[in-house]
Amino acid sequence: MNVQLTLAIRYLKGRKLRTALTTLAIVFGVMLLFGLNGILPAMLQSLQSSMVAATGQTDLVVTSKSTGQFDASVAATVAGVDGVAAATPMLRVPVALQPKKYPVGTISLIGVDPDSAVSVRPYPVTSGRFLTADDLAADRVWTGSGRNPSVTLPDSTAKSLGLGVGDTLEIPSAFGVTKLEVVGTLDILTVPGNDEAYVSLPAAQAMLDTGNRISEVDAAIKAGSDRPTVTAAAQKAVGDAYLTGGVEANSSLFASLKLGSFIINMFGVFAIVMAGFIILNTFRTVVAERRHDIGMLRAIGASQRTIFGMFLTESLVQGVLGTAIGIVVGYGLSSAALSGLSSIYSDLLHLSVGKPVFLPSTWILAIGMGVGVTVLSALIPARAAARITPLEAMRPQMGDVYEKVVTRRAWIGAAIIAAAVAGLVSRNTSVVGFSSVVFLVGLALVTPALVKPVTDAFGRAIDLAFRQEGALARANLQRNAGRAAVTASAMMVSVAVVIALLGTFTSVFDGFISYIDKAMGADFLVIPSNMLLSTGTVGANDALLREVKATEGVGDVATLRVGRAAMGTTSLQVIGIDPVAYQKVASFEFSDGSSQVDLAKLGTDSTIMVNGIFAAQNGLAKGEKLKLETPAGTKTYTIAAVGSDYLNAKLATAYVSQSELERDFGVTADVVIMANAKSGADKAASLASLKSTLKDFPQFALYDTKEWRDLQVKTFQQVYGAMYFMLFVLAVPSLLALLNTLAIGVLARTREIGMLRAIGSTRKQVRRMVIAESLLLASLGTVLGMLAGVWLGYSMVDAMNTVGFKMPYYFPYNGLAIALVIGMTFGVVAALIPARQATKLDIVAALHYE
Repeated sequence: MNVQLTLAIRYLKGRKLRTALTTLAIVFGVMLLFGLNGILPAMLQSLQSSMVAATGQTDLVVTSKSTGQFDASVAATVAGVDGVAAATPMLRVPVALQPKKYPVGTISLIGVDPDSAVSVRPYPVTSGRFLTADDLAADRVWTGSGRNPSVTLPDSTAKSLGLGVGDTLEIPSAFGVTKLEVVGTLDILTVPGNDEAYVSLPAAQAMLDTGNRISEVDAAIKAGSDRPTVTAAAQKAVGDAYLTGGVEANSSLFASLKLGSFIINMFGVFAIVMAGFIILNTFRTVVAERRHDIGMLRAIGASQRTIFGMFLTESLVQGVLGTAIGIVVGYGLSSAALSGLSSIYSDLLHLSVGKPVFLPSTWILAIGMGVGVTVLSALIPARAAARITPLEAMRPQMGDVYEKVVTRRAWIGAAIIAAAVAGLVSRNTSVVGFSSVVFLVGLALVTPALVKPVTDAFGRAIDLAFRQEGALARANLQRNAGRAAVTASAMMVSVAVVIALLGTFTSVFDGFISYIDKAMGADFLVIPSNMLLSTGTVGANDALLREVKATEGVGDVATLRVGRAAMGTTSLQVIGIDPVAYQKVASFEFSDGSSQVDLAKLGTDSTIMVNGIFAAQNGLAKGEKLKLETPAGTKTYTIAAVGSDYLNAKLATAYVSQSELERDFGVTADVVIMANAKSGADKAASLASLKSTLKDFPQFALYDTKEWRDLQVKTFQQVYGAMYFMLFVLAVPSLLALLNTLAIGVLARTREIGMLRAIGSTRKQVRRMVIAESLLLASLGTVLGMLAGVWLGYSMVDAMNTVGFKMPYYFPYNGLAIALVIGMTFGVVAALIPARQATKLDIVAALHYE
């Protein structure tokens, strides 16, 4: 092993440029995989902290399996369980504060019963007092006016808000802004970024319009009692509709962020696989270049195992070095990205996000892929090197044997492409998606056979700019078709992914804009300021709806209300609508044979509509039965339709009538109000009147149709900017592959370049030859990538349609143009260093090379 390590390090030091380029490819892949995976866990941690803070200090927590609110009488049931010392009902809801008034975006409003709460966990007072029975009695008859309910704040929250005893805290509520009087501060440990405010349970229920409902029951277990036994007894007492042990964080938003984590992993894995292409190409060329060296080592006694181990050791050293640097750079990338995203995260979700969070799985994935792919990519070249005999090393490589191998692989690739075409024609989504990957494999196998015809075709155009040098460049590529094919394949995959993502993003953008035009057609839109219906949103009672309807110039009005339910381990939001009123101001994007006629069925008993993403993920269809866990227990609904609206298209969502939402979920507060202007009314005057009405409801934002649409378009355009950067990042591996191949080509043809210089070629001609070769390679990879990218993009959009995102495929004309420009630009840029390297070769030294 010492001999193998010594030989490997000496070779890597002797070929610094090649070592640097190959290692850089690994660094790039690990940077993406590790760095991007530090972003979403930080966001998930921030969300989870806002939902489960403080539960760690409680022995037992009982919540609804639906993740929604339930009747407060459950607390008495838990209190009666053998082994439970005390139980207290709590209502915990994240509330978005006014951003212009407070530096904190979101605060958890927690309603407690002062008498029983102190028996479950301590509330040590730093200043002032905690809530008392007098507060409880006064708040039971409080109707939203006449007095300011009492509130106590943890020390960290009071410091963040700049408040003390005697100050006033303003919180949005169902009947407008509620002013709370700070009566005390508490020495309570809170999760950083998760601020809390404690009020009496009746005050919280009135502010949030929840009736006699709570979100959890906290309990203390008697000393000496067996916790698992008491927990099991509590579970039996409350029934299967409830969960015991802790707050579940299985919301649809968490599921969406986890999907984002999967996508990010795919980006990183893609980059590392591209690095594998580069390493494979590098080591294949190295084996050919070092045949004489390998032969000499074998002649003086080196075994096949020694040669095999030497090459694997080289790849291991580069893998470890590249992975280590990639992790360091990835941490910087993650920190910079979170810093840039923090303002957007704060504006949309009213939450703060901290430093990058790297899970053990992220470390394992990054190190495993970084080192593993590097070593695996070197296996085939190492095996080939180990098989070289001393006599074979002295002979030139037989071209006719290589041609036979290329021809055989080309026929196999052609058969695979034919099977992929059949898969596309089948219109089966699973087959179409699989065939797109198979198509890439087929193209990679066919590429060596395409090197000559494609370079001949593009060579005519190259000859216009490089008349003499173009022919030499073309001959060089055709003589080393295998090396050219591997590089072209790496570039093909990069270009294919770029075009596929451009086509997909274009389709998503246009698809969601059509959703807005169809589903959000109301003239006026009152929507939560954080644009999320079930996270940190306080609904309004019917007083606001009456005021909106009474506004001069306002015609038809419809509202949305939201509850929570669960189907097995899947959590979903349930939207309550009035099917008659809703159809007058908006519509849905229907699928599965559904239509507006089916929407009217929501008025009948136990009927429900599900959106596309929920139906696709759970295999549901129109007419089927759906069992949901609701605050009122397990309910069975009949699916009347499958349809999506813009606000909820990305989250698992179901729709019921508002009467059933009240019956099964106890929800009566409105979270969205949509209204049309009367015919001939002055829309500007009506909008001004509505703005005046909503001044008392800072949790809502008011938009007219055009303003709302423009805001969404602007948001998409911001995403587009980040997308173009990501696409550029994904194209970088192809640049590294080109650069690496050209550098290796210059080194391998050192004597040839010396002979050209000796017979009169100028440095300019040598430089132009290398550039022409790079452009031909870029042309080959770009053309194949365009072909594969269109196919892959279509498959991705088709797959999105099957999971509920109904949208047409838009051909990426601009993507093809961008890919062509990037490909040719990379062709020139990649040639700069190798061309400079070639022109600096000393003629005499080059002729004596090896």
